[in-house]
Amino acid sequence: MNNMEETQTFQYTPKDFKSDQEVRWCPGCGDHAVLNAVQKALSELGIPKEKFAFISGIGCSSRFPYYMDTYGFHGIHGRASAIASGVKIANPELSVWQITGDGDALAIGGNHFIHAIRRNIDLNIILFNNQIYGLTKGQYSPTSEKGLVTKTSPFGTIEEPFSVGELVIGAKGKFFARTIDANVTLSTQIYIEAAQHKGTSVIEVLQNCIIFNDGIHDVVAGREVRDDRTIILKHGEPMIFGKDRNKGLVLDGLKLKVVTLGENGISEKNLLVHDAHESNPGIQYMLANMKYPEYPVALGVIRSVDGHTYDADVEEQIKSVQKDAKIKCMDDLMVSGSTWKVE
Repeated sequence: MNNMEETQTFQYTPKDFKSDQEVRWCPGCGDHAVLNAVQKALSELGIPKEKFAFISGIGCSSRFPYYMDTYGFHGIHGRASAIASGVKIANPELSVWQITGDGDALAIGGNHFIHAIRRNIDLNIILFNNQIYGLTKGQYSPTSEKGLVTKTSPFGTIEEPFSVGELVIGAKGKFFARTIDANVTLSTQIYIEAAQHKGTSVIEVLQNCIIFNDGIHDVVAGREVRDDRTIILKHGEPMIFGKDRNKGLVLDGLKLKVVTLGENGISEKNLLVHDAHESNPGIQYMLANMKYPEYPVALGVIRSVDGHTYDADVEEQIKSVQKDAKIKCMDDLMVSGSTWKVE
């Protein structure tokens, strides 16, 4: 980035990031809300439009790049992480966003996904989790709940599902957050924090497929119950939730425990305070894995810690090698080693 770009302030509105393409998602699909939140977040980052690149694989969510007035690449099934990694390493100045689904990222793309996280490449990965294959018409996915009846599990799936947060943290992830598609305010803030984080940022979106898995997240995301069945974590603040803000989380031995304020002498000072920056992922791991009805589902930025990024280390290594290398240009390479002069 040149000096002029460093000092210039770029002011955009969400409309500046809308392409001229007709959005072809089903009416009522949660993808619409994700698109709006991303466009709103980008307009607040102050980054020039030509510095954004959106990379996708295959799936309903992977149509995303068409609807963004930015650079974009619609890849092949499961390979978005590989393509996005190459884009970022080739041009470290870009803000690279990978758009993927639970099938695209965690099934055919699982290997690329975990290694992008392990390498801590500076990517922002938005994983749409509707617990179903939507584009291919309703087969169970790696995140489908055990027992779910689908076209490929007519008697109920017998597989144990992945927990996205558990997988990310297990792959040495430095940033993991979770949001709900319809909560545009929370999503926007998370996307901004993800963009500002150096390293791989994974945001799981609990997204609704209105056609093939409608209401799959309603047990925690429904308007009437979400305050009591989800907790929005904020770094440095006590873990409080509930419609009346009267419930919280404490550490009971090696497990998290839900408590009610005012009962058994429990007050706010007894509650855990969220530390998203703690390098030891133990409590963050437990928070990411919380499930209703025993626990509220954790939303917000669950983990955000600093670490070396692969792309920055590659760039630094190249500079180091070039500094001490005898070969400085193509001519040096051509006359190195054994050479002959033909008369």
